[in-house]
Amino acid sequence: MATRPAARLSRNCRVTAAALAFASLVFAVGPARTASSGDEVTGGVPPASGGTEVQRFCSNIADAARDQRYAIQAKELERLKGEIDERMKALEAKRLDFEQWLKRRDDFLSKAEDNVVKIYAKMKPDAAAERLAAVKIELAAGILMKLDPGKASTILNEMDSKAAATITGVMASASRKEDPS
Repeated sequence: MATRPAARLSRNCRVTAAALAFASLVFAVGPARTASSGDEVTGGVPPASGGTEVQRFCSNIADAARDQRYAIQAKELERLKGEIDERMKALEAKRLDFEQWLKRRDDFLSKAEDNVVKIYAKMKPDAAAERLAAVKIELAAGILMKLDPGKASTILNEMDSKAAATITGVMASASRKEDPS
C-alpha cells in the first residue's frame, strides 16, 4: 500500500495513533534506559514522531481491519437474510390462508347466487319484477342474466319501463367483450 501524507490518513488511523501515544504516556511505556546500553526502548510501541510511524502502523493494520469489517458485514447480511427468509415464510403462509378463504368465499357466493336465481325463477313475474326493482341494479341485472331468457323477458315486461331500461343497459354493457370505459 502506498504511503499517504499524514493529513490524508483516515480518522481511524489517527485515533489509533493518538490512543497509542496516550497509552505510552499513561502506562509509562515511554523511553527507558537499559543497563547495558544507552539506547531508548519503546516497550514495543513505535515512537509517534513525524507521521511515518503512524503511516506504517496504519498500513500494517489496514488489511486486517478491512477483513474484520468484511466479516462483520457478512455476519450482518446473514442475519438480515435469515430475517427476510422468516418473513417470506410468514408471508407465504398468509397467502395460502387468504387463498383458502377466498376459495371458500367464492364457493359460498356461487351457491348463494345459484339459489337466489332459482328463487326468482320460481316466483311469479309480477312479484319478481317488484322485488328486482328494489335491489341494486347490478344485482338485478346479474340475476336476470342467469335466468332463462323467457322468464327474464317476462319479468322485465312487468317492471317499470325506466327500471327495465336501466337494468337492460347494465346487462348489455356486461355482455360486451371489450371494456366500455
